[in-house]
Amino acid sequence: MDRPVSVIIIAVVFLLLVLAITWGWSRRNKSQTDVPQPAKPHMGIKPVAEPVEGSYVSTTLAGHPLERVAVHGLGIRTTAEIVITDGGVIMDLAGREDFLIPRRDIVSVDTTAGMIGKFVERGGIVRITWRLGETLVDTGFRARYAASTTPTVESIREMIEEAQ
Repeated sequence: MDRPVSVIIIAVVFLLLVLAITWGWSRRNKSQTDVPQPAKPHMGIKPVAEPVEGSYVSTTLAGHPLERVAVHGLGIRTTAEIVITDGGVIMDLAGREDFLIPRRDIVSVDTTAGMIGKFVERGGIVRITWRLGETLVDTGFRARYAASTTPTVESIREMIEEAQ
C-alpha cells in the first residue's frame, strides 16, 4: 500500500472516531435534560475555611464513577478552587460558571482513588455526594497539595453533622 492511501485511511478512521465521540456526548446531554442546573453562589454566604486550589475532576451519577453528568458543563475537567462556606461548598471553576453545592443537599463526603478518567493515589480525590434536584451525584475535586485533602474532607463532614 502506498503512502497517500495509508494517510487517507488514517484520516477517515480519525474523522469517524471524532464523529462517534461527538454523537455520544450529544446523546448523553439529551438523556440528562431532567438534571437541573446547579445553584449559583450568592451574596451573603461566608467562607469558613481558606479556599483550596486544585482540579475539578467531574460530576458523575452517584455510585457510578464512569457515568459522567454531561449537562451544564458538569462533566468537563478544569482547574478550580473549592471554598467551604456557611451555606455549602462552592466550586470556583476556571473559565466556567461557579456552582454551589448547598449545605442541605450534601449527603456525604469521602475520598477515592478515581473518577471518570482521573485515577490517583488512594484517597487523592475528595468526593462529595449530593442531591442535584432529584438526582444523586458525586462531585470530585483533587487538591493541588495532598496535605489539603484531609482538612477539606473534615470541614465538609463538620458541615454535614451541623446540618443534621
